[in-house]
Order: sequence, then C-alpha cells, then structure tokens
Amino acid sequence: MIRIIRWPLLGLILFSLMFVKTVAAAPAPAPKPDVRNVVLIYIDDLGYGDIGAFGCEDIPTPHIDRLAEEGTLCTASHITNPPCCPSRCSLIMGQYAQRFGKYGMSRGLPIPEDRPTLAGFLKDQGYATGQIGKWDIGTKKQGPLQVGFTEVRKNPPRKKYSEDELAEADVALRRQITRQNGSSKYFCLNEQGDESWLTDYDGDSMVQFVQRHKSEPFFLYWSPEAVHSSNNEVPDRLMDRTTAKGKRRKLAGAIVSVDDQVGKLVAALERHDLRKNTLVIFSSDNGANPGEAGSSAPFAGGKGPGTQKEGWVRVPTIVSLPGIVPEGKTYDPLIANFDFYSTITQFCCNTIPEHCDGADLLAHFQNDDKQPHEYLFWLNNEPGDAPRRHLVAVRWQNWRLYRKYESDSWQLFDLEADPKETQNVAADHPELVQQMAAKHSEWKQSLAPLEQIPKVQSASPVIPPGHGWAKAKPAT
Repeated sequence: MIRIIRWPLLGLILFSLMFVKTVAAAPAPAPKPDVRNVVLIYIDDLGYGDIGAFGCEDIPTPHIDRLAEEGTLCTASHITNPPCCPSRCSLIMGQYAQRFGKYGMSRGLPIPEDRPTLAGFLKDQGYATGQIGKWDIGTKKQGPLQVGFTEVRKNPPRKKYSEDELAEADVALRRQITRQNGSSKYFCLNEQGDESWLTDYDGDSMVQFVQRHKSEPFFLYWSPEAVHSSNNEVPDRLMDRTTAKGKRRKLAGAIVSVDDQVGKLVAALERHDLRKNTLVIFSSDNGANPGEAGSSAPFAGGKGPGTQKEGWVRVPTIVSLPGIVPEGKTYDPLIANFDFYSTITQFCCNTIPEHCDGADLLAHFQNDDKQPHEYLFWLNNEPGDAPRRHLVAVRWQNWRLYRKYESDSWQLFDLEADPKETQNVAADHPELVQQMAAKHSEWKQSLAPLEQIPKVQSASPVIPPGHGWAKAKPAT
C-alpha cells in the first residue's frame, strides 16, 4: 500500500529540515576579546630589604615571592617624589610631580585636570576602575571617584577600645589609641559588626572586585594603610609566623598580612582563569621606616632621619604576568614609579599619553640593550616642607650625586662599591660631578614653578565611610 502524506504534514517536515540546515550552517561564536586587566599594589613604607625576593630572611613572603618567580624583579626601582603624598601623585599622573608644581609633601595641592590620571585614562577606554585603601592625592575635592575611579571601597568603621582593653595594653599602644580618641588604626568592623584586621578586610575586598568584574576589563589599585607606622596593634598570630626580633616583630607581622592578601588576589585570579591576562605590579610608596626597624638593605637610610640616602627612594618592585613578562628575571636598569602609568596604558590600550615621563617596562624587559632612563632626578625643595625631606639628587648608572640644599656642595657615591654611601668621591671625579649636575640643571629648566596649596573645603570625605562600595556618578 502506498502511504499518502498529507500536505500539512509534508510542510512541517520540510520546515523542520530547513531549520536543521540553518542551525548547522550557523557561524562559530566569535573568539573572546583580548581582555587585559591590571592590579597595581602600592604598599606604604615597605623597605627594599623587607621581602624574601629581595633578600629578607626573617619575614616569610611566599606569595609576593611567587610574583617575582612568575615575573621580573626590578632592583633599581625608585620613587622620584618621596614621601607618601607626592609619591602617589606622581604615580597616578605618570610624571614627575614637579611638572605640576609639587616640590615636596605639599599635601592638598591639586593634581592637574588638563591631563588624565591613570584611572581616568583607563575608564575612558571602557575599564572598570576600582580603588581600595589609602588615597592621599590632590585636594579634598579630588577623591578617587572624582578623578577617574568608577568605584571605591568604602572606609569601614574602626574598632573602639574599651577601658578594660586599654588597661591591659602596653604603654605604646595605650598612648597611640588615646591619641586616636579610643579608635583603632588597624582593626575595623566588618558588615556583621565583628572585628577584622584591616589588611585582611582589604584582601577580601580585592577578591570581591575581581569576582564582580571578571567578565570585563578592569584596573584595581590597592594602596593599603599597611605597613605605615604605628604597627603596635599587630596580633601575635601574624608576628609568630616570622623570626623577626624586638620591635621589628610588629612590622614583620604587618608584612606577613600584606603577603596573605597577595595570595588571596592571585587565587581569585586563578579561580576565574584571569591570571594569564592580568598584569600585577607590586611596589612601595617610599623606602623603609627605620623607626619601625624597617630594612633598606643593602642600602643606607630610609624614612625619617635617613632621607638623604638611597634607602629612602629605592623600593622593591615586581612586575608579573606569566607568558608575557619574563619569568624569574632580575632587571637592573633605572626605573621610576611613573613608569607604571606608561606600562599599564601601553599594555591595555597600545598607547602612552603625551604628558607621561615614563617608559613601557614590558618592552624594555624584552630588550636589555636600551634602558628606560639614562638619568633619574630629585628636587625636594619646597620651602615649607620639613628640612629632613629636602633632597637634590641625580642617578646615572651606579653613581649617585646629591646634596640636601641647592646651596650645598655636591656629594658623589658609587653605589656598587659603596651601597651605604660612606665615601664621598666627588673630589676624585670632578668631570662626573659636572656631567651629572649639568643634566640636573637641564631637567630643572623643564619644570613648572612651585605651586601654592589652596584652601579647599569639602563636606564629604574623599573616601565615603561605611561598608561595601561607592560608585562614581554617571557623566552628564
């Protein structure tokens, strides 16, 4: 018997065959775009000799050391505008801070608005830009949300010490907490109202940021309060993981906590398959604080009484990105913190803004024949700044030429033969003194004049208080 197919049924079959053919012929999904992310970590007062990758033996920093193993360790990384406030302003603007009239601390001096901040540049290129921790940049009206960050982790409330806790505290801690009206510096309250070590809280916030933005390009700037003095509150659970002795134990515990957060960050990146497209830069805002027993080894000096020495301006820096940044490499040429801006924008956007003084470090890591900077310069001579912070200096190769005031005689040191700067050899090398001094004078002629700090009032703190994240207002 011949089976007769009715037309409605035949139409349905033909339609289905057409659909199957169409689906089979559909093009393959487009490949995922080459998303490039960046995490910039900027520790407060971390000394050159205070992490394992740079020779420290009494403070375990396995996670930071891993960044070095999977990246490049920069042995001649410098802060050209110390200390904390000018260092951060130079970092975020990508240039010598003297370019906009900042010749010392000048806290409250505006950062320029006629050139983009690093965050502002990346935001305009479609990046989610987040900031966690200390700011200390610009005026009271130039908080992170006003200069290019799309979101900022709010400043959590601090723990309040009870009378019983103060009675049991040692003298130094009791004095510190009393000066702070009973508030802790490093213990905060989390969303549940429980006590949390602030650096731990920062690390958890970094994980949150990565989780939220894992599917889009992001730039995260973590600038913790750690390890800035005073570290009197560091708990035993952190100090006991080190072999540091005396007052250095407290600093050591704070550094261990920083290392823990780097571990959290890397784990989060790996969990979301982001490690191989996320550039991580780790550095410090200036050299060690000898008052906290910080180490600038093998160099002399640091924050405070040692500010004319190399140890105040040379900092530990690691640049890490498996597969792109050379792994396990030690890079010895001169670099500066304003190189991070240029490196990041070239990596993310294939361009460097014209105002930048920095170089693309990734390109230089691949080519040892050309150095990022033949010279680096310092000119901290703001009349109202603390005298101990005045510094006029030049670096060239292994030579350091400096003086405290411009009216002083130049001193010259060979940092390779004399890293502690004990032998002034200016009289032995007058031609070298003349060469380096002439370069400093030439650079000085290119700078903006000293700017005065304006009186700026704001009803809102630069970083909003509370828990969670504050978002920038959409552009109108």
